[in-house]
Amino acid sequence: MVDTREKIRFAAVGDLHCRAESAGNLRALFTQAAQEADALLLCGDLTDYGLPEETHVLVNELSGVRIPVIAVLGNHDFESGMQDEVTRILREAGVRILDGEACEVAGVGIAGVKGFAGGYGRGALGHWGEGAIKQFVDEAIHEALKLESALAKLRTSERIAMLHYSPVVETVQGEPPEIFPFLGTSRLEDPLLRYPVTVVIHGHAHRGYPEGKTANNIPVYNVAKPLLQRTFPDRPPFRIIEVPKPVPEDMRP
Repeated sequence: MVDTREKIRFAAVGDLHCRAESAGNLRALFTQAAQEADALLLCGDLTDYGLPEETHVLVNELSGVRIPVIAVLGNHDFESGMQDEVTRILREAGVRILDGEACEVAGVGIAGVKGFAGGYGRGALGHWGEGAIKQFVDEAIHEALKLESALAKLRTSERIAMLHYSPVVETVQGEPPEIFPFLGTSRLEDPLLRYPVTVVIHGHAHRGYPEGKTANNIPVYNVAKPLLQRTFPDRPPFRIIEVPKPVPEDMRP
């Protein structure tokens, strides 16, 4: 059968914060997302404390999903220092974890990275002073370079960038201003200006704002589950993102 659809649909959500006692709480969400979308995108904080037992619960909740699942990790997934084990369990269950890598789903390119903190615009922390400050900034730069490397690999006409931390300040508005520097950094926006994408998704800012734009007018969506539940109480807590069906490379102008 020829696929005549004009859009590819992605269900996006982050900040699941799965715990050992979460068994049975996420399965319905994943089932509905799988019914409405061609792929499921998970934007970090998949677990609450980054523990293998939490990850096994999450994998079990995902066991009925028959569409591709792509994910990035979040800061909570690093909490116990067992992020490699968390990643291994998810990958063995068929979840594609992106950490500076890219993949394709139905011809749509996806670049993923956790990202990091550091602040926005003139308020971004500078690479100056004590070694600890420089190390903090270096981590943000490293994550931005990983995102740039992933984006540079994509040759698709439609591209999605998925992160945990926000690359723009607009989608963290609503959080206390004092913690803005810990919710993301505009250093993550720089690769999105050099390698424009169709849409950007992230989580992390539970009390942020659901929509924003990069400096080059690319839509940015905050898909943190607590934010979606509060902002759209009449909808299931995931965001459906429709991307134009990609144009085959040999048919592009």
